[in-house]
Amino acid sequence: MRRRDFIAGVGGAAAAAWPRAVRAQQSGRMRLVGALIFGTEADRLNRQYTAALSVSLEKVGWIEGRNLRTEIRFGGGNAVMTRTYAAELVSLAPDVIVGQGGPATRALQQETQSIPIVFVAAGDVLALRIVTSLSHPEGNATGITNNFASFGGKWLELLKEAAPRLAAVAILFKPEAGTADLYLASIETASGALGVTTQRAPYRDSGEIERVIGAFAAEPNRGLIVLPPIPIPEHREVIDQLAVRHRLPIICASKYYAANGGLISYGSDIVKQFQQAASYVDRILRGAKPGDLPVQYPTKIELVINLKAARTIGLEIPPALLLRADEVIE
Repeated sequence: MRRRDFIAGVGGAAAAAWPRAVRAQQSGRMRLVGALIFGTEADRLNRQYTAALSVSLEKVGWIEGRNLRTEIRFGGGNAVMTRTYAAELVSLAPDVIVGQGGPATRALQQETQSIPIVFVAAGDVLALRIVTSLSHPEGNATGITNNFASFGGKWLELLKEAAPRLAAVAILFKPEAGTADLYLASIETASGALGVTTQRAPYRDSGEIERVIGAFAAEPNRGLIVLPPIPIPEHREVIDQLAVRHRLPIICASKYYAANGGLISYGSDIVKQFQQAASYVDRILRGAKPGDLPVQYPTKIELVINLKAARTIGLEIPPALLLRADEVIE
């Protein structure tokens, strides 16, 4: 995506929500900021992320076409394409690159040890060895991240609470993303205490999703855990259709997925993380080093429940769980 598309993606509502910066404009040369998004350009969620970054940079004085140029690439949920675009962005010699997700961040780190990287929603960055310290990140990367490995067990607990008769879950993940191992251990540990069996369900395309869920759902009282990163739209559509057909409750980390088909989400707001990331991009453009900027974790983890999705699969959510929800979608 080129910079004119980036501007168009912001949209009127987002622009209205964030007024133009009132501080003095930056002097000197035009600065170049790259961004590597692991998912697809067509995904509405990813457009929200890039819009949040753009309007937040504008708020602190970095105006597209005036003192800022942006170059954005989308990996399409494909590890090979993500690595290709990481190399392309690094070849442009930007002042800083924003990487969304663990796979994109690792791909950037493989290409450069000097260009500053600000990651967003990269998962457990210590476990992934993206950084070796949260307070003083070594190397050229820092940022705002989201999920701890222990979240896996929490997702299973919440799904069991929502569907008390739950007997087995399939854990859906894309192997090439390289993040599943962070969550699998805690899910499988929790499964013993909850009396729920687990089945690992790696997939590479829609056909594999259909086969694995179709076979898994042959027995009653089944559910799905969809691991980060969020599947691309065509895969989400297949998962949602199969969940309705087989009456399978779904839990994931993304509130945006829960709001558009999934049943429950438990995680942080990635749009807000992109807004926070803009402050780190701003500080780096002003001379800060990544090692001087501690890794930030979200201050709030949100539980979102979609009652429309629950009704579609014939599930009644327990009132006690609804009372704990940060957001209930009717």
